[in-house]
Amino acid sequence: MTITADHGYKDLPRLMSLMTGDEKHDFAATSTLDVLWVLYDRVLDVTPERAEATDRDRFLLSKGHGPMAYYAVLAAKGFVPEEWLPGFGSYDSPLGHHPDRVLVPGAEIGSGSLGHGLPLAVGSALGLRAQGLTDPAVWVLIGDAELDEGSNHEAIAYAGAAGLDRLHSVVVDNASASHALPGGIAARFEAANWSTATVDGRDHAALYEAFTAPHPGRPHAVVARVEPKNAR
Repeated sequence: MTITADHGYKDLPRLMSLMTGDEKHDFAATSTLDVLWVLYDRVLDVTPERAEATDRDRFLLSKGHGPMAYYAVLAAKGFVPEEWLPGFGSYDSPLGHHPDRVLVPGAEIGSGSLGHGLPLAVGSALGLRAQGLTDPAVWVLIGDAELDEGSNHEAIAYAGAAGLDRLHSVVVDNASASHALPGGIAARFEAANWSTATVDGRDHAALYEAFTAPHPGRPHAVVARVEPKNAR
């Protein structure tokens, strides 16, 4: 897809402000905002009209415990009505504290439990390959703390060995992992035959360049560094 101006990006804070209440996990959400916007605005081949198309790109939000930015971007792009946002997290709202693929248009998975998204993305990429669908890309957004989970270690190792070149992982690094060395995230993927890039997670041009970098024969991981969680 071609680069477009960040039309609509400035409206995201207003959309996020409509979501109030307890258990917002607002920092988990805001840490992902720029990554989500660049993906949906410039990279992903998916629209509300094509949300069920066989050849659509798949985006999986593994970092589902902080979905406010995700909901704001989905609203900005027309997947969900803006009128849903004020009810975020309420008993009868489809926008729960973890996204539900049955209730949220455009959501590919129900998520929030750490360590599930990347293995599911590997399975999605394998399924598309088995069907001979070579155009759709699979993207998964994970938090750096999720790399503490063994399920992600196994998924990283398998995807590299299988050469899943339609698989893309974006790791939002806010220095919250308990068992990862700072700056060591990319090396973990590289050791398993992934292509990698590490960029400023607030720089839209750098994110776009990293997201669209060629990586023939290998899956691709982008580490998007943002301000540390404990620095707030």
